[in-house]
Amino acid sequence: MPVIHLADRAMIRVAGSEAEHFLQNLVTTDLAGMASDIWKPGALLTPQGKIMFDFLVAHDAPDVFLIDCRADIASDLQRRLMLYKLRAKVEISVEEQASVAIAWEGDSDGSQTDSTGRRDMRFAELTVMRGAGVTPPATAEREAWDVLRVRHGVAESGSDYVLGDAFPHDVLLDQNGGVGMRKGCYVGQEVVSRMQHRGTARRRVLIVSAAADLPAYGTEIKAGGRGIGTLGTVIGREGLAIARIDRVKAAMDAGTPIEAEGVALALSIPAWAGFAFPDGGPQGGADE
Repeated sequence: MPVIHLADRAMIRVAGSEAEHFLQNLVTTDLAGMASDIWKPGALLTPQGKIMFDFLVAHDAPDVFLIDCRADIASDLQRRLMLYKLRAKVEISVEEQASVAIAWEGDSDGSQTDSTGRRDMRFAELTVMRGAGVTPPATAEREAWDVLRVRHGVAESGSDYVLGDAFPHDVLLDQNGGVGMRKGCYVGQEVVSRMQHRGTARRRVLIVSAAADLPAYGTEIKAGGRGIGTLGTVIGREGLAIARIDRVKAAMDAGTPIEAEGVALALSIPAWAGFAFPDGGPQGGADE
């Protein structure tokens, strides 16, 4: 059972009799009836539907929610939440956090991960547990976590995209439970709903593989000299990308090489995702 520690995370505590109502009206995640043993992905959006902050959220106790986010954005996220507080009966604080421990199934029984905390629901194909506070000793390096994310198509801001530059659909929040399509209004909801109902999401997280080491994060992916996406996390010959799936499909159908700085790439949809490469040529849409 590999265990890694992340020292670059922070916890925001939202507590009070109106905590659920307060967050439910702000973030993309549907918190209604949320179990206490899971972390769900989510985001706080701009009114234009772009991701301003990404995070994981847990229902820690009655009237208490925890938000696990990047440490470097925690203060900004806290301030943003405070702007929406008004007279809501909630307290919003950044907790002292030494590190977050993550464990996942290895060759042994996956039930051994139960002691590390809550399940990370971004991973559909295996059990990944995430805990804070009293955590087990680390048995693997940070790179093992990045490899796990890459192989399962789990993107994060900073490593795979820039905050303010991506829609929830781009990073698969509509696929992994990070967007509640049936909940009420929240910031940016109209844009997200329109993309969902019109089927205009064209940029998607894809898994990248190559026969040679990949170039660095942020390198443009091209097909026939035309940009079709950008590399995110890169680990040797594996990585993630956010790319236009219609243009990727058109290139594959035409036999046009897809490359990044001369390195030939193969792009695939994460096995757990519920979308496919579209038929036909490149199409327009909200993320043109």
